[in-house]
This record gives sequence, structure tokens and C-alpha cells, in this order.
Amino acid sequence: MKEGIHPNYHKVKVVCAGCGAEFESSSTVAGDTIKVDTCSQCHPFYTGRQRFTAAQGRIEKFNKKYGKK
Repeated sequence: MKEGIHPNYHKVKVVCAGCGAEFESSSTVAGDTIKVDTCSQCHPFYTGRQRFTAAQGRIEKFNKKYGKK
């Protein structure tokens, strides 16, 4: 690898603004803390609380338009 072209990695603490969860990660951003809006502990996709109501309406609309009669 070439010398002097790679960024320096720092250990940082990531704090979730939604649920307050904290974990350690590596980052090229200087500083001790990074604040994020959502994390894997509170995001609906990861927790299983995601709603598929919008998708359900699209499926019914498709079946109504192109479905077998």
C-alpha cells in the first residue's frame, strides 16, 4: 500500500438520538462522539415493527388491474 494516502481511523462512540443506545465504532471523522437519528435497536426494519400498509394497497391495486378474473 502507498504511504500517506489512507485516512486515519479513530475509535468513536456512536449515540442514537432515538433510543439512547451507545456502541463503539471506527471512523475517519475526528471527534469522540457521533450522533445518529436511528440505530439497529430502534429502526422499524430491524425491530420487526415495520408496517407494510402502503405495500398492501399497491398489491391490491395491481391484482385488481392485472389479476386473473
